[in-house]
Amino acid sequence: MKKDKTLLIMAAGLGSRFGGLKQMEPVGPNGEFIIDYSIYDATLAGFTKVVFIIKEEFYDAFRETIGKRVEAHIKVEYAFQNNDYIPKRFKDIVKKRTKPLGTAYAIYCAKDKINEPFAVINADDYYGKDAFLKASEYLDDIIYNHYGIVGYIVGNTLSPNGAAKRGIMEVGNNKLSKITECKVIKKKDKIIASPLHSSNGKEIDKDTLVCMNLLLFSPDIFDILEDELYLFLSLHSKDLDNYEFQIPDVLDTCLKKNIKTIDVINTTSTWYGMTYKEDKPLVVNALKDMTEEGLYPQPLWKNI
Repeated sequence: MKKDKTLLIMAAGLGSRFGGLKQMEPVGPNGEFIIDYSIYDATLAGFTKVVFIIKEEFYDAFRETIGKRVEAHIKVEYAFQNNDYIPKRFKDIVKKRTKPLGTAYAIYCAKDKINEPFAVINADDYYGKDAFLKASEYLDDIIYNHYGIVGYIVGNTLSPNGAAKRGIMEVGNNKLSKITECKVIKKKDKIIASPLHSSNGKEIDKDTLVCMNLLLFSPDIFDILEDELYLFLSLHSKDLDNYEFQIPDVLDTCLKKNIKTIDVINTTSTWYGMTYKEDKPLVVNALKDMTEEGLYPQPLWKNI
């Protein structure tokens, strides 16, 4: 049975490696952003609401450039990634931090906007039509104590222009057994993954599945995030700048505590992204080709 489903889009990053607010970088044949294609595909797949996680100071620019063009097609709400949800005893410590706290905290900041099954994505990644269809079908029938991840092959997600963070997954029978947030880089014909906070890199197979933050949750994830946030801040209060509250770490904790089964969903979609400014031509050409093949209308929103 089809249900209300929300798409939570993490769009608070400034894109320091990219050199600007890459969520607002035109890449489509008619000036569309990557985020337009995600919302378009999600709308056709049956999602009924979008929640943007942004920095409050970007609200006006973000709504003018992105929000207004999709408001006619899907319900839109905004949540701000700030320190409002930090436990009182840790607020002064977090205020001193210069970087965002991490993806798990970004998701937690949307807890007052979501009461239905939801998917999470990055604003600056292209996930593909099949991925959103699979995500929507999963959320329609999401099982108690189960979450989901749409997995991508690591060899298809790396930039030729430098390293990127990837959640390296160990999977058996379409179930996640372990996930490790790593710095991943392609060196000649080898792919090297180094866990964060470790210099011990090792070669991984190009077909290894990775988490690209296309995550599928029921709203009870917010209770888990609340507990894990407190533990994270307690553990790292003296050296907080050296750590991030990342969603792969929370999911790995769910597995270790045996409180969730995490299903891994395969997709035929190809992932595209702009980790670095030099990646833009690859994305532009891919979207141009898909439009010319008839996968997307031109302009994008004309048929909805």
